[in-house]
Amino acid sequence: MEGVLQSAVETVAPAVQAAGSDIPTWFVVVMGMGIVFIGLICLIALITAMGAIMKRVNAKQEAARMSAAPARSAVPAAASAETIPNRGELVAAISVALAEELGKDVKAIRIHSIKRV
Repeated sequence: MEGVLQSAVETVAPAVQAAGSDIPTWFVVVMGMGIVFIGLICLIALITAMGAIMKRVNAKQEAARMSAAPARSAVPAAASAETIPNRGELVAAISVALAEELGKDVKAIRIHSIKRV
């Protein structure tokens, strides 16, 4: 096995050395940089094309969503306050969640108003 490998290296080595001596160093550098820049330009073009495709898809989905969604009427704040069942429990739950997140006591938190978003 070692003899086969040695003979393969001896056979190929002169051809590689002869080919390498004919190519100037500046040519190798320019070709390497050119290939990298061509690859980067292709990558930029691909990303730009994908962005354009996704904008079209998102626009179509948004249009479909808007046409399928029923029109909401403006609800006054007083009417929305009446539709919340167990308002006291809701305020308590929000107070506890905020106190836990902020690391404060529940008594230190005052909720002045609740608005639907």
